[in-house]
Amino acid sequence: MEAGMNVLHDAGIQATHWLQEHFQGSQDWFLFISFAADLRNTFFVLFPLWFHFCEPVGIRLIWVAVIGDWLNLVFKWILFGERPYWWVHETNYYSNASAPAIQQFPLTCETGPGSPSGHAMGAAGVYYVMVTALLSIASGKRQSKTLKYWVLWMVLWTGFWAVQVCVCLSRVFIAAHFPHQVIAGVFSGMAVAETFQHVRSIYHASLRRYLGITTFLFSFALGLYLLLRVLGVDLLWTLEKAQRWCARPEWVHIDTTPFASLLRNLGILFGLGLALNSHMYLESCRGKQGRQLPFRLGCAAASLLVLHLFDAFRPPSHLQLLFYVLSFCKSAAVPLATVGLIPYCVSQLLATQDKKGI
Repeated sequence: MEAGMNVLHDAGIQATHWLQEHFQGSQDWFLFISFAADLRNTFFVLFPLWFHFCEPVGIRLIWVAVIGDWLNLVFKWILFGERPYWWVHETNYYSNASAPAIQQFPLTCETGPGSPSGHAMGAAGVYYVMVTALLSIASGKRQSKTLKYWVLWMVLWTGFWAVQVCVCLSRVFIAAHFPHQVIAGVFSGMAVAETFQHVRSIYHASLRRYLGITTFLFSFALGLYLLLRVLGVDLLWTLEKAQRWCARPEWVHIDTTPFASLLRNLGILFGLGLALNSHMYLESCRGKQGRQLPFRLGCAAASLLVLHLFDAFRPPSHLQLLFYVLSFCKSAAVPLATVGLIPYCVSQLLATQDKKGI
């Protein structure tokens, strides 16, 4: 088993070395792709746009991103996947020869296990939701599939796979993942997204349901962590490797630890539940103005602006517990602002202007 994994890891190291040697001039492009594929951009950019123009798709985006990333965390804790940037230094596979030189970058030194790739899994799930949503809108209620539909189908799915290839190559190029890890991430993300195509209860879930699911996800992850600790397995084993083998200490970020991503995602889900069951949402998005294009445009533009400013806030990382608590609260505030507060303010502003016009 170990010999087989060594061969697989070596193939991945050779792929990383080849990419870095032949595409050194594309370094900025690969770094941008890894940045763009982060789920933070789903929450701060894609979610506000989709929610205000097609609410069910926005809700499904959040569920797919959160549940997909939670499953990714569980898989990583079970599979104990290595990462190229530390494996190449610790393995005995190259005992009779020099190991290939692997370059590191600011986005290389993630602190969690490597399999499957969270970036690949998240990007596949999110873009799968968007592609299927656009095709559903194009086919209409009658599900008619004309020549224009099939042309659009080909364009969208070609674009989908182009994005996935770019994300996978990016993660391999920066030595954050092995090729088999990104491939597993892509198909896992697609499976999660396809599953939620058939789950209708998420569109009318109560606050109690959101609270129960959030509590279950946290309790299961914490219970698994504590159980494995009792069995002598340290699930934070990768943090020491990251700190030891990362080329620069400042490239090791606490927000890439498993619990940081867990609390970020649970905060997003809980905040969405609060917002969708709030008086502000019911009065604005569910009111008469909620169907009007100026209202939706105003909400989308205001949400993007406010969330961009909000994203500039970085919780202090010197105290881990405080960082986790503030990360949860910051994440919960994102859907609260997008779904509740901003639409309510926009609706009040438009209502005031209508009264003045009269």
